[in-house]
Amino acid sequence: AARRVIQRAFVLVGRDKNIRQQLREARLNTLWIIEDWGLEWTATIEHGRFEFHRGRMGRAQITYTWQRAEDFFKQMETGASNPQTFHCDGSREVQKLLGPVFAAFARSLGGVLQYPVDDAGERLL
Repeated sequence: AARRVIQRAFVLVGRDKNIRQQLREARLNTLWIIEDWGLEWTATIEHGRFEFHRGRMGRAQITYTWQRAEDFFKQMETGASNPQTFHCDGSREVQKLLGPVFAAFARSLGGVLQYPVDDAGERLL
C-alpha cells in the first residue's frame, strides 16, 4: 500500500505545470529509500515528465535516504528533516533544482494520505 500511495503522490507532482516548467530541460534520476521498510523507488524526470519506478533504475544523481518510515512521514508532514535519520547524497546544484519537486511531493503525499484514492476511485490503502 505504501508504494501505491507514494506512486500516486508522484503522479500528482507530475501533473503540476509549474514543476514541469521548471524542469523542462532537466534529465534526472532520483533514488528514494526507506531503510526499515526495505522500500526503494526511482523517480525519473525527463524534460519535465515524471516516471515512477519501483526499485532502483539506472544511476541516481541524487539519493534521499530515511532510516525509518516514521521519519519519512514526519518529514513529509512538517518539512523538517533530522540529520540523524535522513541523508541526501547529490550535488548542491541538483539538490537546489529538486527542492521544489521535494516540496511538491510532500504536499501531494499529504493529500493522498488524507484522500487515498486513485483516478478511478479505487482505494489505495
